[in-house]
This record gives sequence, structure tokens and C-alpha cells, in this order.
Amino acid sequence: MAKKDEAGRPGDRAPLTEYRAKRHRDRTPEPGGADGGSDGGGRRFVIQKHAASSLHYDFRLEADGVLKSWAVPKGPSTDPREKRLAMRTEDHPLDYADFEGVIPRGEYGGGEVIVWDTGEYRPLPGKDGEVTAIADGVERGHVKFWLDGRKLHGGYALTRTGSDRGKERWILVKTADETADRRRDPVGTEPASVRTGRTVEDLAEERGGGAEEER
Repeated sequence: MAKKDEAGRPGDRAPLTEYRAKRHRDRTPEPGGADGGSDGGGRRFVIQKHAASSLHYDFRLEADGVLKSWAVPKGPSTDPREKRLAMRTEDHPLDYADFEGVIPRGEYGGGEVIVWDTGEYRPLPGKDGEVTAIADGVERGHVKFWLDGRKLHGGYALTRTGSDRGKERWILVKTADETADRRRDPVGTEPASVRTGRTVEDLAEERGGGAEEER
């Protein structure tokens, strides 16, 4: 497992070391995570609905050749008044953004995964008017960005608030802009994959069972 500092942040080892250490390549259909991922400034984001032992949404931003990742138990909101807990997880390979399927029982994160939303993002300036690269912002504990997805649009911010049992605790918040909507509930009303139209329940029925282990 990758080394972490006192706040539970991943250390400076190869970015996908922890990702690989948690997975058995001969048992899971997840991408293997080859080294040397593109670092050409791509700005893709993906939110994957993940029915592990506890249902959550994996929020991922492309930066520095990997997907910076957080697990959001309640999923994203379009209401700026709502603060959503987001627990930092290990960096994922870029090709994980297209992963949709079933992680076998007994494996890390066992359960159904769909691509709930995806699209492009762009960093937004902070209070000082400066735009910070996402990777730098993650290290500093605050990132602000604009999403152009199939379901989500507008500004969002992620802020680190501390750590819990060795894991970084962050808060995901919708910014108060023209795209904010207090009445909308995309997590509750739009459950299907933007890639295939399937739900995690559809995948569970196809495999004939439920998820077991939490990511």
C-alpha cells in the first residue's frame, strides 16, 4: 500500500501503486492501470455509481495522468446548501473512466459499477482570482471546477476538512451559480448509466446477487 503522510494523504510513490496493491488482476475485470498514462492536460471527469456493501458515488477528476478519486456516500447535489461528505480514495488509471460492470464478491470493492455521469471539466479561479491546477489543489486541500456532464453542469468545489482513520475527509459542494437548482435531485431521479442506460440493479439481476465489500 502506498505510504501516506500524517493527514492520510497518499505519498510520493508511483501513483497507481496503491490501486494495484488492492486488486487481484486475475479475479477482477477492472483496468490494470498501466504506467505512463497520458499527461497531456486532459480534463475528463466521471462519476460512477458503485453498489458495494454501502452504496456510494465515486467522483473522479483527471489530473497528472491519473483519476483523482473520492467516494461520495450520498452522491453529488445541485443545491448549494447541501454539503456532501467525500472520502479520498486511491488514484485510479485513466481507463477506469470507462469501466462499467461487476466486481466479483470477495474482491476489493465487490459490487456493481455504472458510469452515472461523465464529461469534461475546467478549473475555476479561487478567491484570489488565480486558477490552480487540479493536482496542486488536491495537495493543498481545495479544488474548484466547472463540470460539463450529461447530468451535472456548473461549478463545484471540493475542500479537505480533516482525516478519519487514516483517510482524507473532504466536502463536495455545488457553487451558487446560474446552474444551481434546489428542486432537482439527480441522484434520486436519474439512476441509470449515461453509457448503457442500465442501473446497478440491472447489473445485480444479471449476475444474480448483491455486492459485498465496500470500496
